[in-house]
Amino acid sequence: METRTTPPPNARVLFAGKAAADWESRNGGPPQWKVEGGFLEVLPGTGDIMTRATFRDAFLHLEFRCPDMPRAKGQDKANSGVYLQGRYELQILDSWGVKKPGPRDCGAVYSVAAPLVNAAKAPSTWQTFEVVFRAPRETAQGNDAARITVFLNGLVIHNNLALPAPTPGALDEDLLAPGPLLLQDHGSPVAFRRIWIVPLAEG
Repeated sequence: METRTTPPPNARVLFAGKAAADWESRNGGPPQWKVEGGFLEVLPGTGDIMTRATFRDAFLHLEFRCPDMPRAKGQDKANSGVYLQGRYELQILDSWGVKKPGPRDCGAVYSVAAPLVNAAKAPSTWQTFEVVFRAPRETAQGNDAARITVFLNGLVIHNNLALPAPTPGALDEDLLAPGPLLLQDHGSPVAFRRIWIVPLAEG
């Protein structure tokens, strides 16, 4: 899949490189992350940030860059995450060169599902998530699980994956309520740019 660098006309642009006005800290108040050079960067220790707007079904485009941390290992190696609806985390990590990615490597649905392939690029390189997210539904038989399809750098890493429960660190477990896009502060100066979302009709 070829990724695009400009949002479609029906997209809601959440970060375009100049300000983080559409964001707030997880605990309320303005975000404390750095905005410079056209990107938004985690300021370690200042906490997660999330959009003021909330969403259900959506298409997400987001670009990120992992810092080069050659002395770090495991989950300390350029760690962050992207939470859809505030409840389902796509892992960000420097997983460059990992032969068989696991459920905590880059692109994983954290602790739930490993990516189908390792599509991660080298650190200090901009990378792209393209995500189709279908929020949970309430049905006569009970709740229908959320589903997610993910492209990382143009390669499919999750294909219509069912997500029956929130991942660790979720805002809450109110699965049927709209939720924000949340970016995680996990202690690494991961950078983000070109973030937009297209709300999708539910059916």
